[in-house]
Amino acid sequence: MFRQVPVLPVVVPIAAAVFLALLWSLRRRHRLSVPRTVLAAALCVYVAGVTANTVFPVFLDKPTGDVPLSAFLNLVPVVGYEVSDAVQNVVIFIPVGVMVSLVLARPSWRRTLAAAIAVSLAIEVTQYVTAHTLAGGHVADVNDLLSNAVGGAVGIGLLSLLERSPAIGRALDRFRWR
Repeated sequence: MFRQVPVLPVVVPIAAAVFLALLWSLRRRHRLSVPRTVLAAALCVYVAGVTANTVFPVFLDKPTGDVPLSAFLNLVPVVGYEVSDAVQNVVIFIPVGVMVSLVLARPSWRRTLAAAIAVSLAIEVTQYVTAHTLAGGHVADVNDLLSNAVGGAVGIGLLSLLERSPAIGRALDRFRWR
């Protein structure tokens, strides 16, 4: 059995530090409120969960051998990609579209979708790097990136639909950081 980097001692302190930084930022801009604090907490818990499930396991002593750079990397769209993986990646990124729309100072479809793609790309690059340097257990996959982008777009669309209701729109405004 290989020794693994423990997940919780890594992601929990990082999430807590990011949470405190977000609260400090909101306070400094005189925007701190209970709904925005709840959104900051939800964002940190979400990011910690996604990190725990997409980057870990990371092994401390797993032999890597001479692995080519193309290993742990799939740049061919659709081929061999299972529908269940696509659906899972779409669903997992719906909150990104919603939360990023609420956090951005000037949200737009383009900016929010770009942020979702940037987050997904960061995950895929991290998976690739950890697979080669720390014997991580994931493959960087262009299909995941595409599915995550679709999920982010669905989240943006869902939030846009909800905002059409005046009551829901007013409630959502309490969570906005702008």
